[in-house]
Amino acid sequence: MSKIVDANKKIEDAALNGYKKIEGTVVGGYKKVEDKFVDTFLKKDGETIEEAKMRLQKEVKEKYNL
Repeated sequence: MSKIVDANKKIEDAALNGYKKIEGTVVGGYKKVEDKFVDTFLKKDGETIEEAKMRLQKEVKEKYNL
């Protein structure tokens, strides 16, 4: 391969890895906030956070006939 192709591949790899790290951080942060919100405001007695999310999804589907 030529030097230009090698350089472009290194740039591509660095950009992709940087994007993946940022994406993971943002998505992870969002999930923490979402879980805390569900836990604080939407969870019913005895429900886990995951059970509350599933219940809410079901209610939305039923309400809007999805």
